[in-house]
Amino acid sequence: MITAIVQFDLPGPMSKKQAEAAFEQAAGQFQNVPGLVRKYFLLSEDGKTAGGVYLWTQEDLAKAAHKRFSAEIKERFGATARVAFFHTPVIVDNKLGKVEVNAAA
Repeated sequence: MITAIVQFDLPGPMSKKQAEAAFEQAAGQFQNVPGLVRKYFLLSEDGKTAGGVYLWTQEDLAKAAHKRFSAEIKERFGATARVAFFHTPVIVDNKLGKVEVNAAA
């Protein structure tokens, strides 16, 4: 698995309520994206930075998708997304009560 962490500066501070509405509206576009297992929307405590944490099945799918996502962030917010990719060899899932080692899709 691959984890991508994305951050970008917002043009102005966003409240938690505004973020929830905006993220809920955007959530549908992340459903059924090839290779995307899970996405967490992020908002900094001061409301000036947004982003996401993504869990992917494959690195090539992650990198291709993040090129598109970064272009959309630039267009919508005028911001450059900072993206970091990490190999994710172990996943602890407390909700499901399991640990995945050498996690594969």
